Amino acid sequence: MQITAELFYALWLTVKLAFVSTLVLLLICVPLAHWVNNTRSKWGVMVELLVTLPIVLPPTVIGFYLLLLFSPQYVLGQTWLYVFDSSLVFSFTGLVIGSVIYSLPFALQPIQTAFKQVDDNLLEAATALGATPKQVFWTVIVPTARYGILSGALLSFAHTMGEFGVVLMLGGSIPHETKVASIALYDEVQKLNYVVAHQFALLLLLLSALMLALIIGIQRVKAQKPRIRLF
Repeated sequence: MQITAELFYALWLTVKLAFVSTLVLLLICVPLAHWVNNTRSKWGVMVELLVTLPIVLPPTVIGFYLLLLFSPQYVLGQTWLYVFDSSLVFSFTGLVIGSVIYSLPFALQPIQTAFKQVDDNLLEAATALGATPKQVFWTVIVPTARYGILSGALLSFAHTMGEFGVVLMLGGSIPHETKVASIALYDEVQKLNYVVAHQFALLLLLLSALMLALIIGIQRVKAQKPRIRLF
């Protein structure tokens, strides 16, 4: 396979988008998953519902409404343009925000599940030893749920790499700015350039297979790890 400049830049932009989006998702989903699991507020259900919507909504629908929301004709787009002197639409920053929203449930749900599986005896023992709720969260819950957190990160990374509808609506096909591998693949198919399209498709296939292999490996390691019980 010949690595052309176009192929390299599209692949680099795809990995960059997936990495930045996954990092932001971890910063959001780790505390959010803990809050959703433990809150008694009615807002917990509403937040969980909104976060889960991207699973059932078509990507183009999400991309369309985000395009309207980010455009300078609406408050969010106007505010961003005024503060940062740049537009959210057809920009890498807009792609990151859109990718975070679209991949949010794929990162949140594995982390939620991992937090729920933490042994209650560990939490009770840490509390009995005088640990504050914040200390219990960071020193007991997060380390114990590390495999679930890592699975959520890998799943959201793989999901972001394969995005098409949201990226197409928000970013279009601007080389070195918003033209990720899935968009480049679509452009080459439109040109009937199947040789280059095959290169993009094969790289995406290999990267996705690698992410899934890592996720399966993590799940097997977690399943083989003996559970620690204090009582």
